[in-house]
Amino acid sequence: MARRRKGRLVNGWINLDKPAGMSSSQAVGAVRRILDAAKAGHGGTLDPLATGVLPIALGEATKTVSYAMDGAKSYRFTVCWGEARTTLDGEGDITETSAVRPTRDDIVKVLPEFTGDIEQIPPIFSAIKIDGRRAYQLAREDKDVELKPRAVSIHQLELVDMPDADHATFVAECGKGTYIRSLARDMACAVGTVGYVSDLRRTRVGPFDETTAISLDKLKSLGHSAPPDEAILAVETVLDDIPALALTDEEARRIRHGQSVSALPVATRSPLKGIEQDDVICAMNAGRLVALVKFAGGEIRPVRVINLDDTLE
Repeated sequence: MARRRKGRLVNGWINLDKPAGMSSSQAVGAVRRILDAAKAGHGGTLDPLATGVLPIALGEATKTVSYAMDGAKSYRFTVCWGEARTTLDGEGDITETSAVRPTRDDIVKVLPEFTGDIEQIPPIFSAIKIDGRRAYQLAREDKDVELKPRAVSIHQLELVDMPDADHATFVAECGKGTYIRSLARDMACAVGTVGYVSDLRRTRVGPFDETTAISLDKLKSLGHSAPPDEAILAVETVLDDIPALALTDEEARRIRHGQSVSALPVATRSPLKGIEQDDVICAMNAGRLVALVKFAGGEIRPVRVINLDDTLE
């Protein structure tokens, strides 16, 4: 018999403002303890040194994590010129120095090279797996780590401040899989020097924005003054861009039990405009998410059933 998870059945998202010095996994554990949640996970790793938006999925929301990870991300980061470091951030050992400091014009001229669809080599101190082991584990053991270039998309990259000759601050909006530490390394090379990320803050992940993010301290304080569940966002928060269809009670019951329903009666009530075969759709009933489904072969078929009936909201 499977062991029952300890904790409450809590479903939804926490838009956490992660503090510096804490790993994403540690942040998930902290939120889970504060809310006494039975199940939790995060929607996209954030480096320990970084601060900012870390979406935490609770309960049934863990079934929608991939949609959070696929969302566009925004960062504000500072590059320190003149030093290269093993980790490409302030935690690493210095491997190279340079007396060259780029001017504002030098920096602005190279920004187009790093905008759009580009290729970058991830940091060796990253969570990418190589033969079943994380790259950072191999790097810490001084083993050779060779990572291949990856295609990433950087939608916007802008220089916003140069507080002194050694530092420059940027804002970036990018797609899935982009490493800001690699971006800093490559920009430094393009302006004829070396550099690393001295400060990094993620300001947005898909629908989660820093302006509405909650700190761990605030989440704890809510538990003393009011139910902390008020900070929990709906499971469908990350599904805003996905078409939704309304199901009858009987159709919802069938979908919940893993059965398909005919698309024709659903289409007569809610035309399937712009929806193609195998597109993912949100199936709703009485304003609640029932499942992620696909339209295929004249049927609506469940992909991931979302069980919200037992949630303590």
